[in-house]
Amino acid sequence: MTELAVCAALGIEARALARGGLPVVRTGAGPARARKAAARLAVADALAVAGFGGALDERLRPGDLFVATEIRGAGATVPCPAAEPLAGLLERTTGATVHRGPLVTTDHIVTGRERAALAATGAMAVDMESAPLAAAAGDRPVAVVRAIVDTPDRPLLSPATLTGGTAALRRLRTIAPALRAWADAIGPRRILLASPRSFCAGVERAIEIVERALEMHGPPVYVRKQIVHNTHVVNGLARRGAVFVDELDEVPPGAVTVFSAHGVAPAVRAEAGRLGLRVIDATCPLVAKVHAEARRHAARGDLVALIGHAGHEEVEGTLGEAPASTVLVQTPADVAALPADRPVAYLTQTTLSADEADALAAEITRRFPDARGPHTDDICYATTNRQRAVTRVARDADLVLVVGSANSSNSRRLVEVAEQAGAPAVLIDGPADIPLDRLRGARAVGVTAGASAPPAVLDAVVAALRGLGPADLAERAVTVETTEFTLPKEVRP
Repeated sequence: MTELAVCAALGIEARALARGGLPVVRTGAGPARARKAAARLAVADALAVAGFGGALDERLRPGDLFVATEIRGAGATVPCPAAEPLAGLLERTTGATVHRGPLVTTDHIVTGRERAALAATGAMAVDMESAPLAAAAGDRPVAVVRAIVDTPDRPLLSPATLTGGTAALRRLRTIAPALRAWADAIGPRRILLASPRSFCAGVERAIEIVERALEMHGPPVYVRKQIVHNTHVVNGLARRGAVFVDELDEVPPGAVTVFSAHGVAPAVRAEAGRLGLRVIDATCPLVAKVHAEARRHAARGDLVALIGHAGHEEVEGTLGEAPASTVLVQTPADVAALPADRPVAYLTQTTLSADEADALAAEITRRFPDARGPHTDDICYATTNRQRAVTRVARDADLVLVVGSANSSNSRRLVEVAEQAGAPAVLIDGPADIPLDRLRGARAVGVTAGASAPPAVLDAVVAALRGLGPADLAERAVTVETTEFTLPKEVRP
C-alpha cells in the first residue's frame, strides 16, 4: 500500500479528514508553517493537501470541491498531472460539483482587487499552504483538494462565511475514499500503447468537412446526428458554431447541413431536398461502399442480411437503402428466421468486431451455401487494425484502457476484443474516467483509442497515468496506416 501523507492546515480540517481514516499531518496555516512541516513528510510515497480554499473564479461556489491541475507559488509552478482521475472520482463518489484548474498559494488572505488580479492570470482558487508542500514533494505524486469557503461575491470576512464554511466542511468529510483510491493507484508501471489507435481517415475527413464548412459559410452549420461518436469532438465543434440536430425538421430552410460519417438513408436525402437544405455529405467512403453493395444485391433480387447492431446510425442508413429487401441479423436465431424463398447476400456493419461478424457470416453460409458476401471485407481497415493492435497489447497487460465515448461502436468492440484476449478492459471517455481502483496492482496497463477518439484525449490519459508514478512507455504496432480520403467538392479549396 502507498504511504500517503495528507496535509491540513487547521484542526477542524484535520479532524474532518481523519474521520475518513486518512493519515493527517497538521501543518498550521500559512506558507512558513507549511515549509517547516514539509520536513516531516520525507517518508511518504505520495502527498495530498486538503482543506478549505478560496475561489478566484466566480463559477466556484461555497461547498464545491476544487482539484488543482497545477500549483503556483513564488517563482515556481508544480504540475499535478493525475488531477483529472482524482477529480472524476470525486464527482462520482461525493455528489459535489468538482472544478479543476490552476491554484495559487499566497502568504495572506486575498480580497477585492487582488483576488480579481489573480483570477486574471487564469488561477481559479487560492490557498496559503500548497506551494511549499508541493515543492518539498519533489518527484512524488501530489494532489490538492480544496473545499470552497469564500468566493468573489462572498468574501472570507463577511457574514456569509459561516454558511460557506459549513457547506465546505460537509464536503471535506466526503473526500477520504477518493484520496485513498488515488494513493493506492500510485506505483511504477509499464504503459503499453496499441498502434494504430485513435482517429481513422474517415473520421478525420468528417471532422475536416465540418471545420471547412464553418470557415467557408460561418456559423451556424447544422449537422444531422453526431458527426462522429465522440463527446470531445462534438463539444469542440459545437463551441465553434456547429449545431447538432436529431432530425432535419430542426434545421432552418436553406441552411448548410452536414450528414454524419455514419451515412443516411435515401429518405433522409429526399427530405433534405424538399427542405431546400445545402447538403454536404460526410459519409465515410467505406460506409458508402456498403450502401452501394446493398443497392446492388437488392436490384439483383437478393435478400440482404445485414450483420449489425439495431439502432446504430450506420445500420439505419444501410437498411434504408433497400428496406423491402434488407433484414438485420444480430444473432444465430435471426439467421435461422431468414426466409429461404430467394437468394441471400450478406453485408456487415463496418465497426463490428471481426470475430462477431465472422461467426454470423459462417451461420449464414452454413444455412445458405450459395450466399454472396461482400467483394471486399465490409469491416473497415481501421476497425480491424485497432482490434489486432489491442489484442497484441492485451496479452501483456494487467488492465486495458480504451479511450472512446459510450456510443462509439468501434470503441466498445475494442473492450470486447481486449477481454477476449485475456485482459480486463474499461471504456473511458477521458482521463477523468480512469478507474483508480482498477489500477491498484496493475503494473502493465494497455492503452488504445477507438477510431473516433481524438489523439489529444489519449495523450491526456497517458499523461495522467504517468502522473501516478514512474512509467515506462512502449508502443506495440501491428501496421502503419496510410489511407487518405478526398474531401467532397463542396468544401475543397
